[in-house]
Amino acid sequence: MKKKDIKILLVDDEPDILEIIGYNLSAEGYQIITAENGIKAIKKAKKEHPQLIILDVMMPGMDGIEACEQIRKIPDLSNTIITFLTARGEDYSQMAGFDAGADDYITKPIKPKVLTSKVKALLRRLKKEETSEAVLEIGDLIINREEYKVLNNGIEIVLPRKEFELLYLLATTPNKVFKRDEILDKVWGNEVVVGGRTIDVHIRKLREKIGDDCFKTVKGVGYKFVD
Repeated sequence: MKKKDIKILLVDDEPDILEIIGYNLSAEGYQIITAENGIKAIKKAKKEHPQLIILDVMMPGMDGIEACEQIRKIPDLSNTIITFLTARGEDYSQMAGFDAGADDYITKPIKPKVLTSKVKALLRRLKKEETSEAVLEIGDLIINREEYKVLNNGIEIVLPRKEFELLYLLATTPNKVFKRDEILDKVWGNEVVVGGRTIDVHIRKLREKIGDDCFKTVKGVGYKFVD
């Protein structure tokens, strides 16, 4: 996909932030759409189907966390990449964002060159997703990447985006041990700083929803999906 065909939705209640980020990304050749709050962001996302949404966390009316949760419920936007833009760097804020379905985090203020590099890295993930196998079937478990849907024994299981990405990664190669660094790189991106417990928390949630026997911990190394 060419840059001129890529739509980026910027959402922030500060006009200066929208102007600065919009200007720099427009200069790179992307189509830029803006919204001032979460409610307008959802409406524009439904209408425009952006490939990337850069979403502020702290906004009046509807904050970024709630807006992200609502966007993730829209089937047509299941492959849209969402990254939060925030001045807050606390672990609890990041975990709330990831649980809501975010793919990444950008902390402001951010230099224009760093921002454009970050956006390019995020969009490369989109390209990888497009070339990935669409559906994995392992026993009674079906993982549909295009629809972000998981069926276990015919029962649909709703997973936040990061839990889905982690499950999909491990299930692509059953019985292979994925190292923790590899999981962080492929699921969260090597530019994201997350705590070491992040993977453990997501694995625990997957065990509760998919089955404890499906995941094995290899102490000091990482995790694997057991078929």
